[in-house]
Amino acid sequence: MEDMDKAIEIMKAAMEKEKAMKEMSKDTMNQEIDEETQKEAQSYEIFDEADEFVDDSEETEAEVKADGTEGTDAKHDKAGKSFFKSSKSKELAAKDQKIEELTDRLMRTMAEFDNFRKRTEKEKTMMYDTGVKSIIEKILPIVDNFERGLGTITEKEKESSFAQGIELIYRQLVTSLDEIGLKPIDAVGKEFDPNLHNAVMHGDDDSLGENIVSDEFQKGYIYRDMVVRHSMVKVVN
Repeated sequence: MEDMDKAIEIMKAAMEKEKAMKEMSKDTMNQEIDEETQKEAQSYEIFDEADEFVDDSEETEAEVKADGTEGTDAKHDKAGKSFFKSSKSKELAAKDQKIEELTDRLMRTMAEFDNFRKRTEKEKTMMYDTGVKSIIEKILPIVDNFERGLGTITEKEKESSFAQGIELIYRQLVTSLDEIGLKPIDAVGKEFDPNLHNAVMHGDDDSLGENIVSDEFQKGYIYRDMVVRHSMVKVVN
């Protein structure tokens, strides 16, 4: 019996302890609920204050707009447009610089090509003139022989058909050389010029001035601006 009574007391003590713990848990839970409720209420108050701040901001912006000044959205739009405009300006400036560089390069290339064309044409002309000069130098001895041969013909022989034929061939040859640009150097009675004349003899002649060509032993020729052959002359005084 005593053991049973002890067991019953222990059970009662446990039940009371459990009840106390439940009550304490209930109080704690209620306390926590109250704290959460207070926090939520504070949050609602913060949200209300935020809404009031937003409303005040909108009212302020509306007032600013009503005063003729720009609002926040307008400022943002203007800032965005200014940014894109600045970016567009930089892009256009870069394109203009690239165009200027390409134009300058093109102009330089065209100038170089023009110089190359002129230089090539000049070289071709010089090569042509050099070739013509070389051929003329080979023909001039034939012209000299014609002149020597015609110089030995007497007045009586000039009437013959042979002499007339030789003279016609000579004149045709001289005319052809003249047409391509070959000109004889005028020497007799002119002042001696070392660029045109080759003095092989010197003498005195009171009827002529100083350093004057008195005689020509071999005719000289000029092709355009080049001396093909210098005149072989005698210079007096």
